[in-house]
Amino acid sequence: MAVGTKLHKKGQIKKYLSFFWRSYTIQSVWNYEGQMNLGFLYGIAPTLDRLYNSGSEEDLQKKKEAYKRHLAFYNCTPQTSAFVLGLASSMEEEYAKNPSSFDPSSINAVKASLMGPLSGVGDSFFQGTIKVLAFGLGVNFARQGSILGPILALVLSFVPAALVTYYGGKLGYTAGNNFIQKLTREGIMDRAMYLVTIVGLMVIGSMIASMIGITTPLHVGKAFSLQKTLDSIFPQMLSLAATFSMYYLLHKKVSTGWILTICIVSGLLFSVLGLLS
Repeated sequence: MAVGTKLHKKGQIKKYLSFFWRSYTIQSVWNYEGQMNLGFLYGIAPTLDRLYNSGSEEDLQKKKEAYKRHLAFYNCTPQTSAFVLGLASSMEEEYAKNPSSFDPSSINAVKASLMGPLSGVGDSFFQGTIKVLAFGLGVNFARQGSILGPILALVLSFVPAALVTYYGGKLGYTAGNNFIQKLTREGIMDRAMYLVTIVGLMVIGSMIASMIGITTPLHVGKAFSLQKTLDSIFPQMLSLAATFSMYYLLHKKVSTGWILTICIVSGLLFSVLGLLS
């Protein structure tokens, strides 16, 4: 029993280390369509390969579906992504055990709901606070000709990030596993899914407003500005219309290459005609 427990503990630590190391490579395959989605898939791939490893046709199909599921859009601070990796892995394990009672779409819904808050906290803490303090202190030593300058800057910026990344992955996996089992056992998964979906939609809506800035310079004299009129009716209306247009094309199975071409050509055309800015 003691040996079994020890092996089990080693297996758990191996998982946490996997979340740790692979979260640091999450930005290595950045792309404009899904941003960090390929990096996230790389991070969760060991879990999926372990769950569906029998070699049967059914397991192969389930693995393909899981790989495709995690190619959804993803963008989050690497250090806090370990928490999302751990949570998503625990949800994938629960789905593999209870495929009839667990909705796999909730996995991406949870990821979408966590991206915004964890990015806000992570970027502010690591990029805006820890690195500024660490390298500010390191510069003071470096100006005095001390080798401690760069060493101190690297150590002070890495240690907090490493601790948050490791224990974040551990917390996401262990707490997520217990939480999901409780939700499933008490039959409130549907309500949790509904709330998570609302948060996810709020995050996507805020991303549209902050990341897409389509405006029109059209005006009549000094009295009428079309952009001001549109903003008074519905702020960011043009950005939302463009997003829905892209979603419609994706729904119609138009390839991303053609969608990118349409964006570039229409953007240049509308800009030359003075319709958009």
